[in-house]
Amino acid sequence: MPVSRRPAQRTKKTLLGGAAVVVLAGLNAPAALTFAEDRYHSYKIDRPAYKAEYGSWARVVIPEKFRTNAIHAALLRTGKVLIVAGSGNDEEHFDAGTFDTVLWDPEAGTFKKIDTPEDFFCGGHAALPDGRLLIAGGTARYEVLDDKVRHAGGGMRVKNENPDKPLTLRKGTVFRSPDGVEYTSRFDVTVPKAKRAFEVDYFESGAMKPLKTKVTASEQRVFVEAVKDGPQSVTTESAQYRIRGLKGKAADNAYGLAEKITMDRQDFQGIRAAYEFDPVAEKYVPVGPMKEARWYPTLVGLEDGRVLAVSGLDDIGEILNGANEIYDAKTKKWSKGPFRYFPTYPALFLTKGGKLFYPGANAGYGPADKGRVPGLWDPGKNTFTAAGGLTDTDELETAASLMLPPVQDQKVMVLGGGGVGESRKSTARTAIVDLAKDSPVFERGPDLPQGTRYLNSVLMPDDTVFTTGGSRDYRGRGASNILKAQFYDPATNAFTPAADPTVGRNYHSEALLLPDGRVATFGSDSLYGDRANTRLGTFEQRMEVYTPPALHRSKAVRPVIGKGPESVARGGSATYAVEGSERIAAARLMRPSAVTHTTDVEQRSIELGLKKTAGKVTVTVPKDRTLVPPGWYMLFLTDARGTPSEAKWVKVG
Repeated sequence: MPVSRRPAQRTKKTLLGGAAVVVLAGLNAPAALTFAEDRYHSYKIDRPAYKAEYGSWARVVIPEKFRTNAIHAALLRTGKVLIVAGSGNDEEHFDAGTFDTVLWDPEAGTFKKIDTPEDFFCGGHAALPDGRLLIAGGTARYEVLDDKVRHAGGGMRVKNENPDKPLTLRKGTVFRSPDGVEYTSRFDVTVPKAKRAFEVDYFESGAMKPLKTKVTASEQRVFVEAVKDGPQSVTTESAQYRIRGLKGKAADNAYGLAEKITMDRQDFQGIRAAYEFDPVAEKYVPVGPMKEARWYPTLVGLEDGRVLAVSGLDDIGEILNGANEIYDAKTKKWSKGPFRYFPTYPALFLTKGGKLFYPGANAGYGPADKGRVPGLWDPGKNTFTAAGGLTDTDELETAASLMLPPVQDQKVMVLGGGGVGESRKSTARTAIVDLAKDSPVFERGPDLPQGTRYLNSVLMPDDTVFTTGGSRDYRGRGASNILKAQFYDPATNAFTPAADPTVGRNYHSEALLLPDGRVATFGSDSLYGDRANTRLGTFEQRMEVYTPPALHRSKAVRPVIGKGPESVARGGSATYAVEGSERIAAARLMRPSAVTHTTDVEQRSIELGLKKTAGKVTVTVPKDRTLVPPGWYMLFLTDARGTPSEAKWVKVG
């Protein structure tokens, strides 16, 4: 079903008055007409009746020193929003080591700079059970395009055969090939001690033979570049490289191995670093690094509170071939996860039973014919069952996706998307899959107003989905930003229009639900700044907040959640003081968002059992931890007209 259009504009004569009409008639200039139309539009959207039907937008006033390139946005259990830029897709910031994080308090309207120890640009993030935010991966090096590559480069596998101590090589270490060509490392690298094993044999009599020692070299990889520019340093031959500066046994125990060093495009490279952001102390705290470097990874919380890191570009700019790993917040360390390949920033949703559903939506890197099939992944058994029925399967990159509310319905929706890479293709297709069925397949949903990439989609307390922004073309090319917003209602399977945003949002943009029931939008990184694609774009640093219609209705009285517990056990109940409790129609636990690159696998809305007594409301949390993973949630109460309360933060153990 197509999106319904807004009511036709009433005659402007009523607004402008007779004198204004006479002036327009005499001007004979298109600019004057545009000015009048803009004035009329401003008048129309500012009317109470319009806001009560479509909602409204307002810009956030940001002091200049706090304006940043919002690459990531996450709502913390304090109600503040962590806006992470890292180097912000600005290579000059990267080269200068200028990494940025801003903490925004929507309630107080204040901002705070946070010391940022790594370039978290294009890393991953997920909420932990105690309310901290895990951030892992980011940028080790910016890309170098084909026509800019001057020095041949590639991966060098550094071997250490010394079982007694690790080997640390600093950035700039020189590796020399058998024919004298030299390459320098771009990063520090530490290679663990070699593994020592003892072999024991026995005589026929049962006596033990003397012990033998077997040493297995350890290995770590580092990106290297040729010292001299030009193609003469290109090699596709496997060879062993000596390490300059090492002598004697050290030189015998350590060496490099490389199989391919080329003049090809050099992609972004990831980092292994991981941190927890403490929302109370408001600082980053280092934890154990990942085994794999990752750039563009997805981090998804599991039912036991651990976090699975999936995909990403590695330390030499190649997409990881399926090496995933799991973080345990108790030990602050990573362990090996189930092996499966995905393109970068894949959308993965925790479903009933603990499986992860992949709708095919992703944001970025990987071949068009690998890892693109939607389906249900069982990480425990490492099995994958494909889900059919989806159309426009070649247009799932930069698609939005989410678990429809409430999560008990086990329905996943995918919205829009485009072709792989810099494709001009985009689709208006939406589709929904019901995972509660024995053999789930996608069914077509209502179309978006037009083909849309980078659409931001946000779950609302009244079980609708608010969608906004995006662009028709790759990174808003050709001035193709879409200044539209709409609500999707799962109950009617239809879209209804919302007020138009005034700021375009495409690549590197985010949207998330605030505790007061509004939606905040951030960022946008247009490739070009004009329709003809002749002027480079600039990063959009303005923020805009949407207030939904229910909060504009003149007779709306918001439910207020009073005193009650701050934590509740899974399967348990909690009672809260609520004036006018008889008006309450629904209760939802809503997990806070952590969003980047159109990918938000954190948000979910959980239906709660509801019992009303005079001046009190008792809610019951489902027992199934695959529906309610441990962590902090926003508790919303909504009346029969869809008017939500402000959220109360509740911890589910």
